[in-house]
Amino acid sequence: MLGSITWLGESGRNARWWVTVTWFGAGAVVAGALVGWLMGWLGMALTGAVGSRQAALALALLAAAGLAVDLRLGGLQLPTVRRQVDDCWLARYRGWVYGVGFGFQLGLGVVTVVTTSAVYVAFAAAALSGSPAAGALIGAAFGAVRWLSVLPGGRVRAPADLVRMDGRLRRWEPVGRRVTLAGQIAAVVVLAVVVVA
Repeated sequence: MLGSITWLGESGRNARWWVTVTWFGAGAVVAGALVGWLMGWLGMALTGAVGSRQAALALALLAAAGLAVDLRLGGLQLPTVRRQVDDCWLARYRGWVYGVGFGFQLGLGVVTVVTTSAVYVAFAAAALSGSPAAGALIGAAFGAVRWLSVLPGGRVRAPADLVRMDGRLRRWEPVGRRVTLAGQIAAVVVLAVVVVA
């Protein structure tokens, strides 16, 4: 999908890249906020029964378990669906329609292939916040990060640019994985400090 929503691809479909990407972002942020709000609402009962320290401990344990899954310790595998967004939409609908549709699906987090447990941990954090408003904010931040994934496509003005972008993304994939793992480790440590303090 990253290779589809580019300046070059959008101009070839008589669409404007910035319009498609703006709608993509709106869809991703709204979907993330909706899921986060729902998780926060569901979590109100849970966090009402436990204190913030217990919620931080639960989140630390979930993040640590997610880290173990991402590292494939003991042969663990991340639960996910094997579905991507439908690229047939690119030829069937206007840019703003598939922009908001693709963004919404990615903002939901779990209706397409999930490659890191951080997706599940983000929505667990929304639930453990115990607040629909805080959950919506966490979910909106999640959706905004998903939105960032399509922004590099604005620099693709020629086929050679697409090849270069693809090469850069492939080279940066291991780095991105390490950064994600480091972020998960940092989250576990910070949450553990909060619990112990």
